[in-house]
Amino acid sequence: MVRRVAEQLVHVSVLDLATRLAAQAFLAALPMLFAIAAYCPDAVRDQLRSSLRGLLGGDGTALGQVDSVYAGGAWESETWGAVSVVVALVSATALSRALQRLCERSWHLPHLGLRAMTWRWVVWLLVWSVALVFQGVLRGGFGAGGAVGMPLQGAAAVGLWWWTQHLLLAGRVGWLSLLPGALLTGAGATGFAAASGLWMPRSLRQSVEQFGPLGAVFTVLSWLILFCATVVVCVAVGQVLAQERAVRRVLGIPEGNEGGGAGTRRK
Repeated sequence: MVRRVAEQLVHVSVLDLATRLAAQAFLAALPMLFAIAAYCPDAVRDQLRSSLRGLLGGDGTALGQVDSVYAGGAWESETWGAVSVVVALVSATALSRALQRLCERSWHLPHLGLRAMTWRWVVWLLVWSVALVFQGVLRGGFGAGGAVGMPLQGAAAVGLWWWTQHLLLAGRVGWLSLLPGALLTGAGATGFAAASGLWMPRSLRQSVEQFGPLGAVFTVLSWLILFCATVVVCVAVGQVLAQERAVRRVLGIPEGNEGGGAGTRRK
């Protein structure tokens, strides 16, 4: 098992994929969020800001510095025309494409091109944006507190990553085979986000005090790289676990049946 996991991690190139995902999330996905928020009601916009603050574990001052990197007034609709929103959305598909590459490389599948994947990239971005808006509500357990919010957030993360793999693999791997990776990724992402609250506020404050907005950029990028590395490792290891006979028996997956005709059978 250890050897297979090591071979899988080398095959997916953890650092390369994590850096690529982090760069696309910062350069493409965040501007898309600002563009969408410019046309959202104030309540949705405030919830999105709260979710971003919660994910980064930052206080209002530090988050304000991160916002200023994208220029003041980024949340105002006057800053974003309809064409700008479309361009931001199209550019953000780079993040979807990077995630598709992660899933395909983890499952040793050939790359699917524009015709099969374009609509999937856009759908993933829209669903991801909606999920991000509700992160703050989930974290608070809909007012019940963190004791309820943490399990809810974990369950939502598992469901999102389960669906993400199935969507970006175009159904070539069955749902049950994707479950180990979804469980690992959901737990890893939720745990990482929770742990970020212990060190990110202090790190952001120190970066802003020493280097201004540029320091906040470096800190957020470092956070994104670590977060994406967690995702890459969990998705890749999930594929290895899904090939184990014991796991397949528990999940009820027949031998040799990967679902969707995509064979990555353990030999």
